[in-house]
Amino acid sequence: MRRKRSGNRSALFALAALAGLCLPAQAAIIGTCTIMIGASGTMKSNPAINILGSKQAGGSSAGATITANSTLCSILNLLDCYTVSAPAPIAFTSAPSGGDTNVSFASVFRLDGSGVDIPGSSPQRVTNGTHTIQVDLTATKSPGIFPAGNYQGTVTVRCE
Repeated sequence: MRRKRSGNRSALFALAALAGLCLPAQAAIIGTCTIMIGASGTMKSNPAINILGSKQAGGSSAGATITANSTLCSILNLLDCYTVSAPAPIAFTSAPSGGDTNVSFASVFRLDGSGVDIPGSSPQRVTNGTHTIQVDLTATKSPGIFPAGNYQGTVTVRCE
């Protein structure tokens, strides 16, 4: 003899719906901005040894490639949804004793081969696609001169 199951289908459905709500929500990715680091720059000193910079004689700019891709911006026909900046650091990553004392830093960057220097902390809009960036860093010691030794500075390129 079969027994009839007693139960409430609507209660079972409510329980299933509640379980579905407890699952983690999946966020839609509406865009990406990828930065591929290229060549490291080289800082050289000026003759007075109070400036170290990649724009000094013998120095070289650092480089990177930025690929911006925003589906939302493409759909809405807004091609400039990401901004790029390269603010100066507040200190050297490494320096000899006294090398960081009384030093100010400044950075500039150029996009897509432009000869125009943009201050590092000034965000610039970029369209979807691939862009090149060249970054220069200058450290100025005032008063005094830089002590002999190895210096390293890091500029963080941002795409936001």
